[in-house]
Amino acid sequence: MTVLYEDNHIIAVNKTCNEIVQGDKTGDTPLSETLKAYIKAKYNKPGEVFLGVTHRLDRPTSGVVLFARTSKALSRLNEMFKSHEQIRKTYWAIVQGAPKQPEARLENRLIRNEKQNKSYIAKPGAKDAKQAVLRYNTLVKGEHYSLLEINLETGRHHQIRCQLAAIGCPVKGDLKYGAKRSNPDGGICLHARQIAFVHPVSKQDICIVAPVPEDDIWHKLGADT
Repeated sequence: MTVLYEDNHIIAVNKTCNEIVQGDKTGDTPLSETLKAYIKAKYNKPGEVFLGVTHRLDRPTSGVVLFARTSKALSRLNEMFKSHEQIRKTYWAIVQGAPKQPEARLENRLIRNEKQNKSYIAKPGAKDAKQAVLRYNTLVKGEHYSLLEINLETGRHHQIRCQLAAIGCPVKGDLKYGAKRSNPDGGICLHARQIAFVHPVSKQDICIVAPVPEDDIWHKLGADT
């Protein structure tokens, strides 16, 4: 965990692929608790530290995660995240091969299988399917892998992973969605690169960028910053 931005109302960190945002059945210490301890020690705070989770990243995904340090910021950020317009999230992904179209808008209906913790492209007329829309642009086309930039128009379960796999370009290391092999660190090459929004309290424009993981494949494809 690396702190990327911090003020009295919000704090953002660069999550690694081995960290979880909130507690789960694994019992591993989540980022939310690590951050509370960090804030408590840094500011010598007595008692409980308030920290609100505003959004999540899948465990094998890395990148920027935003937390609220006050209840005012949390309530306002929750409303902003619901709109998908007031907060702009940009992802980078390294995928197998290259999309047939260098850039495109993907629109599908997805169904989530809770037991498998996996999403599928729904068949026409399927009940409980939800609309999923994203735009991607190919930044670098390599010999075996490509670097894509992705902007979401909706926020569905495993949306990027499922929709890219459906066009024959699974995220590198993502065995669940058809990647040929796992990554040594157990993660996948999906990175929440940037989050841009108007500060919920100060109303200033904020843009937070998360450096890519220290993995050679990112740098070979030119993702050095």
